[in-house]
Amino acid sequence: MEIILLERVEKLGQMGQLVNVRPGYARNFLLPQKKALRATKANLALFESRKAALQALNLEKRTEAEYVAKKMDGVSVVIIRQAGETGILYGSVSARDISESLTAAGYTVERQQVAIDQPIKTLGLAKVRVILHPEVSISATVNVARSAEEAALQAQRGGMVTGAQLAAEEDAEAAAAAAAEKAEEDAETA
Repeated sequence: MEIILLERVEKLGQMGQLVNVRPGYARNFLLPQKKALRATKANLALFESRKAALQALNLEKRTEAEYVAKKMDGVSVVIIRQAGETGILYGSVSARDISESLTAAGYTVERQQVAIDQPIKTLGLAKVRVILHPEVSISATVNVARSAEEAALQAQRGGMVTGAQLAAEEDAEAAAAAAAEKAEEDAETA
C-alpha cells in the first residue's frame, strides 16, 4: 500500500515521502496514529496544501522536545522489584513501569515513548531510549534493585550487586577488622 508520511517515522522515511508499506502496518498503525495518509490524488493535493503548516508544527514540537531533552539529560530512575539470590527478577520491568517512574520523577512520559531494546529481567543498571519526538530521543538509566539501599550501592558501583557479593564483602570486612584487632593485641603484648 502506498502512503504519504505526515511525520518522520523511524526506519521508514521523512515527512512528505511516498512509501510502500504492508497494508496491515498502514491500516493498524500509521493511519490510526495520524502518521500517514493513503496516497490518493485527493490526499496528495491535501498534503501539498497543508505541507507548510505541518512543517511549522513539526519544527515547533521538535524545539520543545529538544528543550525537554536538555532537562532530562542523564536522568536515572530507581525501580524496586523482588528478585532471587542470583539477581534474576520474578517477572520483568516493562515500558509502563519506566514511564510511571519517570512521571513520578517529574517528567511527562507515555509508555509508547519508552523504547526497551532488550527485556529487563535482572537487577542492575539498564539503558533505555526515551523518544520525545520522532527526531529527538534521550538515553535514561533504569536502576532495578530490591531496596533503596541496594539501588544506591548499584548506582555507586555502576552495576548489579547480589546478596552473595554483599555477604562476601561483609565477611572480608569482618576478617580485616579481626586481623587489625589481632595486630593491635600483638603490638600491646610486645
